[in-house]
This record gives sequence, structure tokens and C-alpha cells, in this order.
Amino acid sequence: MKKVALTVNGQKITARPGEKLLWAALDNGIYIPNLCGIREKPEPNASCRLCWVEIKGRKEPVTACTEPVADGLVVNTRGERALELAHTGFELLMASHDLDCAHCPANRACELQKIARVLGWKLKPHRFRVLLRGLPVDDSNPVFTLNPNWCVLCGRCVWACRQYVKSGVLGFAHRGFERVLTTFGDEPIGGDRCLDCVRCVAACPTGALSFKEGKRPSDESAGSAH
Repeated sequence: MKKVALTVNGQKITARPGEKLLWAALDNGIYIPNLCGIREKPEPNASCRLCWVEIKGRKEPVTACTEPVADGLVVNTRGERALELAHTGFELLMASHDLDCAHCPANRACELQKIARVLGWKLKPHRFRVLLRGLPVDDSNPVFTLNPNWCVLCGRCVWACRQYVKSGVLGFAHRGFERVLTTFGDEPIGGDRCLDCVRCVAACPTGALSFKEGKRPSDESAGSAH
């Protein structure tokens, strides 16, 4: 299959026809901030609004997760307008995020920290008032904990639960600022409701879903569970 040739940040790369720009860039070591991207999902969620890029000849930035590659495409992932849009989205996200990195199990392995580090942004928002919801933590599962206060509503855990386990335990409820990750019927996610396959935990980019102490599976056991 003939590859598509394009240029990203001055670097010439190739990609498979039809591949989304986000994955083509990441596969070539070019980082584009993203939270909701799922490579295996045919139609991207495009919900986090962080992967903005500028394309030569286009008037407005586009999201890299929805843009297919094309021959001769010239892309700038660090354009002023693209970064402005991404930074605004990031600050809005952090304005409702319980910023407690020191006590978060994902500390130093969190995608939010990576975005801030790579792009030189602050985790604490400065342009928007912080509005925390103080949602209850679900500690009912024997293997992992669900803390919706650290959830970024990316949908990766929901997709993993439905795609691989076919159980649909996790989902979203409400709209706008009240939108929250929860279970069907808002019931505890205890062991009797969940198969403990831990795919949801593996998919989470933050500490919203995290293993309890001593419960993290080995690579071998995690693979068999999946």
C-alpha cells in the first residue's frame, strides 16, 4: 500500500492512507496534546478539544484526531492560534479538576502533567475561576477506585468497557458542568457489577480510575485479563 507523504513541523513523515493526523504525528515522535484519542475507534470522540493544529492553506485550525492525512499536507502543531485554542480548553478542564497531584495515584504518570510539561503550561488555571464539585469517591470495587473528581470525561474507559467487556458498566450522566462518569443506575462499581478486567483503569489518562495498593496486576496477568 502506497504511503501518504506530509510535513509536520518541518519534518517529512509518511502515514497510511486514511489515517488520522494525530496518530501519524505521534507515531513519528511529534507530540500533540490529547486526552480522548482512541486509536482503535473508527470515529473519534473529538471531545477534549486539545489536539488543535494548523494546516497550510486553511483559515482555521483543525483537530488532529478528526483530520485524515493527505499527500502534501503541511502541518504546524505549534501555531499561535492552535495553541491558543488548546490552552483555553486545557484551562477550562483544569478549572473543574481537583488538583491534588501529591495524593493522586497517577502522579508523574498523568497525561495532564505531560501536557503541561511538554507545552510549558501551568496545571493551575489563571483565567478561569476554579469550580470543584466534591463528588463522592467510589471505593466499592476490591481492585480499583473510581474518583470522579479526577475524571476528565475523555470517554476512554467507557469505550474500553463496552468494546472489550460488552458490559457497559461505565457511562456518562447529565450534561454540561454536571456531566459525570458513573455507573448504570449510579450504583457502586463493586465486584458484583464489574468483571475486574481492569481495562478501564488501563485506559484512564489520569488518576480517576486507579488500582488499590497491592492490587496492580503484573503485565502477564493484565494481559490475560484483557
